[in-house]
Amino acid sequence: MEKLDHIPVLLNEVIEVLNPTNDKIYVDATFGAGGYTKAILEKASCKVIGIDCDQSTEVYANNFKSTFEDRFNFINKNFQKIDIILNELNISKIDGIIFDLGVSSMQLDNRERGFSFSGDGPLDMRMDSSLPTSATHLINSLYEEELANLIYELGGERKSRIIAKNIVKFRQKEKIKSTSELVEAIGIKRYSDKLHFATKTFQAIRIAVNNELENIELALNKLPPLLAPGGIICVVSFHSLEDRIVKKFFTDLSAKENFEKINKKVITPLYKEIRNNPRARSAKLRALRKIV
Repeated sequence: MEKLDHIPVLLNEVIEVLNPTNDKIYVDATFGAGGYTKAILEKASCKVIGIDCDQSTEVYANNFKSTFEDRFNFINKNFQKIDIILNELNISKIDGIIFDLGVSSMQLDNRERGFSFSGDGPLDMRMDSSLPTSATHLINSLYEEELANLIYELGGERKSRIIAKNIVKFRQKEKIKSTSELVEAIGIKRYSDKLHFATKTFQAIRIAVNNELENIELALNKLPPLLAPGGIICVVSFHSLEDRIVKKFFTDLSAKENFEKINKKVITPLYKEIRNNPRARSAKLRALRKIV
């Protein structure tokens, strides 16, 4: 197997909660480089369906197919189509599913994808390259008020109105087409918190381009009838907007007799993991079990 480019967060905790068992079927809904899939397949003689909307992940999937053969399947689609995917594979029930939400290290580190401001590249941000709307289109087409609301609601950016005004002023002179141009257009200096001043704006645009919040909500709502008795949903989230959706969904389902929360309190990474993988610092794991 190739060395993985992306370190799966809370891996030990996920495997402990998911508890892979022989002859059962699991779904890795955000396959990436296959970190969770590899651990599940090595833990038990089970099957894993890897799902990812990012076309670049197919190279990793092909390696898994040659190693694990008929125990692994890969589908290059968005996880919100989970019901369609399982139906096409003639699978009626699954025994567990893991979501690792947000952007991957592979996507962030590839400047050609436009997810990060750490290096200059095309302003794209599409996880699925077939999506019709890129970050360039979004940032150059929204009205100032729409842009301000988006940056505030999806990024939690306190200076969203100033930033939106600066972006509109910048794009009146020239179209914003690169990550460095967007950073320049944001046009504010670093302020009290430790984050780079462009972080929250980039987050907001990325979430909007990929419909991230809508997709996780759609996928979660499709899962209850697809889970076998004892089936488990694991979700690793990285910011409050994702976690709020997951927390509410789990709370609502666990109020019913046939679902229970596995961890009453959210699971977070140990200091050792954060030290080895700084990306893990904001991760939260929630898990839910279908009883019957």
